[in-house]
Amino acid sequence: MKMGSKHITGLALGLTVSAFGSAAMASDCTTKIGTVLPTSVDWGRPIAETAGFAVEQVNEAGGVQGCEIEMVLRDSQVDPKVGVDAAKALVDLDGVQVLIGAVSSGVSMPILTSVTVPAGVAQFSCCSSSGAFTTLAEEGGTNGLWFRTFATSGVQAAVGAKVAKDQGYGSIAILYKNDDWGQDISKLIAEDLVDMGITVTASVAINDGQPSYRAEVTEALGGQPEAIYMALYPNEGASVVREWLSLGGTQNMVMANSLKSDEFRDNVGLQYLGNALGTDTASPRVASADAFVASYKERFESEPNGPGLSNSYDATMIALLAMEAAGKDATGAEIAASVSRVTDPAGTPVSADAAGFAAAREALTAGGSVMYQGATGNVRFDANGDVSAPAVVWSFTETGTQEKQYVTLQEVDALMMGD
Repeated sequence: MKMGSKHITGLALGLTVSAFGSAAMASDCTTKIGTVLPTSVDWGRPIAETAGFAVEQVNEAGGVQGCEIEMVLRDSQVDPKVGVDAAKALVDLDGVQVLIGAVSSGVSMPILTSVTVPAGVAQFSCCSSSGAFTTLAEEGGTNGLWFRTFATSGVQAAVGAKVAKDQGYGSIAILYKNDDWGQDISKLIAEDLVDMGITVTASVAINDGQPSYRAEVTEALGGQPEAIYMALYPNEGASVVREWLSLGGTQNMVMANSLKSDEFRDNVGLQYLGNALGTDTASPRVASADAFVASYKERFESEPNGPGLSNSYDATMIALLAMEAAGKDATGAEIAASVSRVTDPAGTPVSADAAGFAAAREALTAGGSVMYQGATGNVRFDANGDVSAPAVVWSFTETGTQEKQYVTLQEVDALMMGD
């Protein structure tokens, strides 16, 4: 991943991202937004860089309300306590009214409940998919401050079960990360597999940082499953698979998008992943998604193949558009309330780039609304801050991943309805 010198600077406690387009240089004010993302892990850094890319483009267009955006980036380390401490610093010390993050549901949830909601700060996540956020929103616990551009775990669970059925697996063992996200998706995939007529032989939790997963893998192998489903992160995922294969486990694998990682592939070995199929949400087949891919390749000289990249871009850009719509010195609640004005199906269509942001500013200044057309298409949030999305089935290659099947939004919705 290419990192431009102006893209990310600083280290450790906080990173500051800003860009100086010709219009932005003329501004004499700066507005901070906060970002809590796992920059200390290989798959997390590109997510942060992509958020920074959106900031660059907005500053190129003159910033928000005439002020340059400074993105203060802190590392969550995929640790709830670290994430909460980082978010508190951004809110209490930097005074941000918008927070982008986190990735893991187990980090986003405590930030939401203990930091952003009490402080009235709008929170936008690229990648947290747990159904617990929907429940919290339905109960009034988010105060309308929560938005995520990644579909709920139900999408991946439904598509994962479809993959298992299409492959003809009659039985499957589930190994999941023991956090909010893993617990949520393991429950959902188990229900979907049973509905598909597939036997779930075991569902085993995996904790971080153990020297060995032999006991957990032995438990999962006990029912002699024909395949394994994994909702794990790359580090422990690789350790689990190596243990699994060494004990005679099958190479028939179905994987959540969290394992869509060069790190995982290289640590396991491509020769053992020939029967491995993964799932992920996908951008719709629309021009705005293609435009994002083209601009990303121009900026970073690589394909946006990692998990959460298009979602990270859209979460950041929508947050910045909502800030523009809300007006100068807006509160987090005012920014959150303005999200509907920049994702309005009847609004002026605007592209996901500097020109699009400038066009949005004109429409908003004139009292209108805009329809943001982004990296994941025309984003629509429901009353709980959730989105739906198409999906893909993918496999590993020597250079990354390849798409094996595209599942349309209509097909996804049908799967989730049990049709």
